[in-house]
Amino acid sequence: MSVKYTPVQWNRSKVFYDVVVLALVFTYVLTFVRLAPMFTGDVKSADGAIVGARAFGTCAFLMLTVILCIGPLARLDTRFLPLLYNRRHFGVITFFVALTHIMFVINWYFNFSPTPRFEALLTSNTSYFQLLGFPFETLGLLALFALAVLATTSHDFWLRFLGPRLWKTLHYAIYFSYALIVGHIAFGSLQSQINPTFTIVTAGSALLVCGLHLAALNRERQSDHRAGGGDWTHVASVDEFANGLARIVRLANGDRVAVFRHENRLSAISNACAHQNGPLGEGRIIDGCVTCPWHGFQFRLADGCSPSPFTEKVPTYALKRVGDVIFVSSKKNPPGTYVEPLNMAAKE
Repeated sequence: MSVKYTPVQWNRSKVFYDVVVLALVFTYVLTFVRLAPMFTGDVKSADGAIVGARAFGTCAFLMLTVILCIGPLARLDTRFLPLLYNRRHFGVITFFVALTHIMFVINWYFNFSPTPRFEALLTSNTSYFQLLGFPFETLGLLALFALAVLATTSHDFWLRFLGPRLWKTLHYAIYFSYALIVGHIAFGSLQSQINPTFTIVTAGSALLVCGLHLAALNRERQSDHRAGGGDWTHVASVDEFANGLARIVRLANGDRVAVFRHENRLSAISNACAHQNGPLGEGRIIDGCVTCPWHGFQFRLADGCSPSPFTEKVPTYALKRVGDVIFVSSKKNPPGTYVEPLNMAAKE
């Protein structure tokens, strides 16, 4: 959280996160360079630059697959929530890995080209109307451009400049980039692959991403169906609330509410973080405040306000208990409105 522009707010968590990601990238590339040629049977024919390009290219693809799996995994199982922290750093590193891949390709295939390298890359094959031999290089460049836009605009400055809605819409381009990379692989390397391993990994990765998103969507729809509608919306039974965690419910108007249990009391706030619409209901309670799992913005449970000196606020909701069932009001209060937490011992 910040009330002014700062380049990067480094802390121990971010440094550790980046070190782990970089270590995994280094280990993967080193392992690929040493073992992949022997596994694919082209030890003698594969040049070092080609192997390097393959190493960084496959690494970028797998990294992007992991990034797209983090969100639905966290919704399906709360044990994956820690992976959401500093996910933008993961994305920026992925861009630089992909950039390294394309530099290997450019320097190897077009190093002695009489025309500029990128121009040669785009003009050497223009067979856009045939399936076999399709210029897959263009798909890779478009994917790299999309990743470059996401990496460049990942800082909070662009979030404030563009606004949360436009910024988030822009960053949905990661799915477009992933689709381009799958097409890049399908039209390119897979057509010349003798060993089926990479084909299986590519297809399996794409199916995994789609499957996890469909599973998470189905989970949300089931929860929305159980919630119902009206002036008061059913949340859950008292014994279904775990201390320090939230139950997320969708109201009839489409808004989502996070109902937290903290110290045997219940409070309800908007599930959308005021910073970037992150899922507050997936966050942790730290020092009495809900901490957004995306970027660490915090909000008090009773009034939805960020602790001083920060000024962000989210809407709050009233709760009531009928027997052993908790209901949330479908009418949201203005951001920052205090609502007395509901004592779980009291019955209506």
